[in-house]
Amino acid sequence: MSPQTIEFTAVIKQNGEINAAYVEFPFSTEELFNKKGQVKVQVLFDNTVQYRGSLAKMKSSCHVLGLTQDVRKQLGKTFGDEVFISLVEDKEERIIEIAQDIAIIFEKNSKAKELFYKMSYTHKKEYIRWIEEAKKPETRENRKIKMIQMILDGKKGI
Repeated sequence: MSPQTIEFTAVIKQNGEINAAYVEFPFSTEELFNKKGQVKVQVLFDNTVQYRGSLAKMKSSCHVLGLTQDVRKQLGKTFGDEVFISLVEDKEERIIEIAQDIAIIFEKNSKAKELFYKMSYTHKKEYIRWIEEAKKPETRENRKIKMIQMILDGKKGI
């Protein structure tokens, strides 16, 4: 049985004073997914931008879905704009592709590797994306070293 597609339109809201955005999920996750907590989802915003994330209960009366800065940039939208959302529950395992040079640095730092693999998918993705986005080889090298130190220092993400 294919997962149920849920569609709705919502207004992009700002999270406090920071540059973070979310939309409110207008349905009961308990009724739709039989879950009270976090629900992993695959999302299509405005029928153009794909995203894997989670519906989360963040000290709010309803579940919310975050919109990253990257998603908002691709959509050309910001706080107060409406966005059309089509989502399904994401039951696929979330695996991070790790480049060979990053894998090598983890092999040299087994404690950091162990801590990294205990992190959530989102935090692992943040670290890897941060390294991958480096434009210069020396920036990439510096970020790999910094990532290992940040992991060892207990930082969950960038």
